[in-house]
Amino acid sequence: LLLFSSQLPDPAIEDQGKEYIRPILNQYAAVCVRCPGYGTRTNTVVLIDSQGQVTFTERNMIDADVNQWKTSTYEFKLHS
Repeated sequence: LLLFSSQLPDPAIEDQGKEYIRPILNQYAAVCVRCPGYGTRTNTVVLIDSQGQVTFTERNMIDADVNQWKTSTYEFKLHS
């Protein structure tokens, strides 16, 4: 699940304890979350062009080390 900061904060959530929720939303409303004990471990991008060519790229954190990442890319064509 990819969240963009333009989609947050959610007004329904924000109304539930405004002073408590706002700092939490600011931490977790980023494309790459880094908080103690919680954070982004995988990023995925799927591109599909008008000819049905798909490029799937995924970046995974290795051994919970924010300095080590493995990127894998797969390309294939959709059947019509």
